[in-house]
Amino acid sequence: MKSLFFTLVSILILASCNNTRSIYVDLSKDIVSPKTYVVHKITSPLNIDGKADEKDWNDATFTDEFIDIEGVKIPSQKTQIKMLWDANFLYVYAKLYEKHIWGDITERDQVIFYNNDIEVFISPSNDTHNYGEIEVNALNTVWDLVLNKPYNAGGKPKSRWNLNNLKTAVFVKGTLNNPNDIDEYWAVEMAIPLRAFAELKNRPKVKPKDGEQWRVNFSRVQWDHDINDGIYSRKKKDNKFLPEYNWVWSNQGAINMHLPENWGYIHFTDNPPSKPIQFKHQTDVIAEQMVYALYRKIAFKNLKHLKKESIGTQIIFKPITIQNKTLLANFLKTHTGFTLQLINKESQMEYRINETGLIQRKSTK
Repeated sequence: MKSLFFTLVSILILASCNNTRSIYVDLSKDIVSPKTYVVHKITSPLNIDGKADEKDWNDATFTDEFIDIEGVKIPSQKTQIKMLWDANFLYVYAKLYEKHIWGDITERDQVIFYNNDIEVFISPSNDTHNYGEIEVNALNTVWDLVLNKPYNAGGKPKSRWNLNNLKTAVFVKGTLNNPNDIDEYWAVEMAIPLRAFAELKNRPKVKPKDGEQWRVNFSRVQWDHDINDGIYSRKKKDNKFLPEYNWVWSNQGAINMHLPENWGYIHFTDNPPSKPIQFKHQTDVIAEQMVYALYRKIAFKNLKHLKKESIGTQIIFKPITIQNKTLLANFLKTHTGFTLQLINKESQMEYRINETGLIQRKSTK
């Protein structure tokens, strides 16, 4: 409580300085509601064959159907996911309904999303940095990569980050690369090694345990296609490829999968899928959505002019309230960019986030 008192006093003092201003910001249209899923533990080994016909898979529940990445349009074809885990792997089963199943990329670590694909994004530390991505097409060709931070914050992908113990399999209900019939669906089953993702965590770098929560999202990339001489290809107009569709599990609020702050939450439980439990958040989701929304306005949107302020400039935002959550926010221009300090009045939680989007949390009680 003492820390919170001195923080608030400091803000009031700063507000009286010549290089400090107070401004109003509206974040009401910048908040998304991430999806949640409880990942139950398997009771017997799974055979990674793309069929997911074991009892644990049958007992596990599907996610909600995928939605458009912006959360508005309705996808033309259905997609759903199931998840399970054990001490070594996160298991993912993706079922993609598809009338024309095709693919032509066969070499690992190529740009798989130039085919229709399913993509998995995993952030083990919930701070927007150091996350992995896995893409798989209908030919079971894999692209696995890691990013130190999102692209819009200057992140650099590393495709040489190979998940050596990754297991994937594709099952096709229909035919592959045959335009003479109508297909039903294709499915991808994955065993994703948890050790590799534990290495991306903040300390301690250990595999998840019962009760731990990670950030995860899934994307399905879908292309309009042409058929020429019995061969599928991405559809063109005026000699340019038509844009792809992006269908996702948890609404991103923008055409950008690399906003880890908007990904869904998964909760690891030791309970088997036959004994389901309810998801309970361990962080204040609305407050953190407000933190990230203000960060994005300054980093990329209508408040980005603040980045041009002189070093040492302080901006005190008028109290920001959404859904009965009130944040007190302070902007500081730094040598490297900027730092935001935000206090949640109700929980007395302090958040700090810098120009790279890295978030830190500390209780001020």
